[in-house]
Amino acid sequence: MSVIDKPDPDGALDDALAAALADAVRGTGASIGSLFLLEEARPVLRLVAQCGLPVEFTAPWHRLPLSAPAPLTDAIHEDRLVWIGSQAEMASRYPRVAAVLPYRIALAAAPLTGVRHCWGGLLLMWPADRPRGPSSRERGHMASVARRMARLLDEAPRPPEVRDRPRVVSLATRRHPVQTRVAAADYAERLPEGAVGLDLEGRITFVNRTAARLLGHEPERLLGTRPWQSLPWLDDPVYEDHYRTVVVSRAPLAYTALRPPDHWLTFELYPDASGISVRITPRTEQPSSGPLPVQTSRPTSAATGRLYQLVHLAAALTEAVGVRDLTDLISDQILPAFGAQNLVLCSLEAGRLKIIGYHGYAPGVIDRLDGLPLATDLTPAGQALTSGSPAFYPDRATMARAYPQASRISDKQAWAFLPLLAAGRRVGCCVLSYDQPHSFTADERAVLTSLAGLIAQALDRARLYDSKHQVAQELQQVLLPRSLPTLPGLDVAARYLPASHGLLIGGDFYDLLRLDDTTAAAVIGDVEGHSISAAALMGQVRTAIHAHATAGAPPDQVLSCANRMLADLESDLLVSCLYVHLDLARHRVTLASAGHMPPLLRDGRHVRVVNVEPGPLLGIDLGVHYPVTADVLPPGALLALYTDGIVEVPGTDAVENINRLARHLAASDGQDLDALIDSLVRCTWPTGQHTDDIAVLLLRAKGGED
Repeated sequence: MSVIDKPDPDGALDDALAAALADAVRGTGASIGSLFLLEEARPVLRLVAQCGLPVEFTAPWHRLPLSAPAPLTDAIHEDRLVWIGSQAEMASRYPRVAAVLPYRIALAAAPLTGVRHCWGGLLLMWPADRPRGPSSRERGHMASVARRMARLLDEAPRPPEVRDRPRVVSLATRRHPVQTRVAAADYAERLPEGAVGLDLEGRITFVNRTAARLLGHEPERLLGTRPWQSLPWLDDPVYEDHYRTVVVSRAPLAYTALRPPDHWLTFELYPDASGISVRITPRTEQPSSGPLPVQTSRPTSAATGRLYQLVHLAAALTEAVGVRDLTDLISDQILPAFGAQNLVLCSLEAGRLKIIGYHGYAPGVIDRLDGLPLATDLTPAGQALTSGSPAFYPDRATMARAYPQASRISDKQAWAFLPLLAAGRRVGCCVLSYDQPHSFTADERAVLTSLAGLIAQALDRARLYDSKHQVAQELQQVLLPRSLPTLPGLDVAARYLPASHGLLIGGDFYDLLRLDDTTAAAVIGDVEGHSISAAALMGQVRTAIHAHATAGAPPDQVLSCANRMLADLESDLLVSCLYVHLDLARHRVTLASAGHMPPLLRDGRHVRVVNVEPGPLLGIDLGVHYPVTADVLPPGALLALYTDGIVEVPGTDAVENINRLARHLAASDGQDLDALIDSLVRCTWPTGQHTDDIAVLLLRAKGGED
């Protein structure tokens, strides 16, 4: 049974999840396990339990936005197991993760898919020497544990409590008798070399007399300490990183260090799930690489964990798309990294500080601070931005002495004002604040100052993206129909959904044209790419189809004319298109396709794929012919037109996804058409994080039971 470091008397669910996590690690032979759960209010994963790693190691991953590129987020988006077999594969597929986790490991991520939604994910890691792929038994065990966790969460009366720090789950190990432990200690004392034991937190749990002599301290002064804290000459990020490497990779490692003034020592580290055994031997000559610098005092460089955290945050900032993304990223990752609770993000606009994002402040406070002139004496923000120097206020008294009014605006207790400068330009100001007094160490000030430059560049990019995005949205709204015509004998519903990432604009389009009282034309298509150019070409294709359809051209001629128009434009983009002529009086449809997805037809409870013979994509060849297919549309029947974004899901087969849509349609009798579109999208994209834009057009003939 697993042991929780801090038991919660009301935490039966937490204990059950921790036990399942321990079972996953044991059953697969993994060395490290982590459990992430989605927050209720925001698309953010929180690390709630872990085993096999110190909490400090996982600081960059305590909060992981669902939009971040990582194995776990992909596993949740795609509802499948994601396997990373090597460090090289990690660097290729997830460079940001590899920068913070530069170790030789294998990794698997599995979603916790419940009855109603996905609860989060399970992450497991193995030592570097394991086979490259998981066995069928390991896959089965991971899937079984993930289902077990999801079932626990489904059946819980309320979600588990999410703490600021994850719970540490220890795997129960066999305890040796006292006599055996004493004999082992006596054996180690008789060795002619140094022997040291470390736990996974890096603390010394055992040291023999030889090791103490080689290290230059009495055993009593070393026990319970970390070597890089109790031995100044080991207080270097390089040596701490050696320890982190063996803990994560579970692979032996050796290195040489200089104990001043001239004693070279070789350290051999042998890790397992319970700790690290260290063998220390003296060297008679210095390493061939030359002497290492002698350190007589604590170095000013940041600790290894802080350096990795800075790399992680810098990489995350490069991926923030818009201002909202940047605000969320600072709130979710930068604030917790520095113990802050609140944020105000300002941009400099026309000589005033315009608040564009905030966290932890009451709206009334934001209203009072928004739009202050750069020369304001109400807060230090203007002065910090004007001087280009950050300002740190560890308590309210310090703030009150410099800015008497500032300490009365809110109940915050400490502040860091970071000027945001990009390429020498004043971009804005980022304010981190604390609910309690906070002394800013030299390390924190240096790292925050470095981060300010990265935040400034991210803010510059985010504002440019938002301006482009606004133009793109306005263009998209103009090019797609604002409303669909009302036709006697026909119920209709349509939806356009932009891709979850990028400019939120694409080339998918739809249209419904009323030709006369009993006939209509339905069109759906997809211009390749996600750009303003694709959207503009989509508008031109729609216009061409509209002109020829309303002029009375048959389906094949409509597509041929659109194809000629595309050739005249000399566009490099190709277009798929499905044109449907509806004769509501005769209950007939005539279809022509330019390489588009086949529609689905539901008649009663029977659903089939309409066998439309496709012609080439528009724009490939000027003189092609587009075959025509005739079919029936009985009263009550429903015709579903869609673009490839709804069925082309990474890691799955598009044909099988079409069949999934067909089965879903068959079971959806009587459903409102708008609600039916929602459920169709969820059928293939349960998380809603679709990678391509999607268009859906549903047409239901009236007059029958549905």
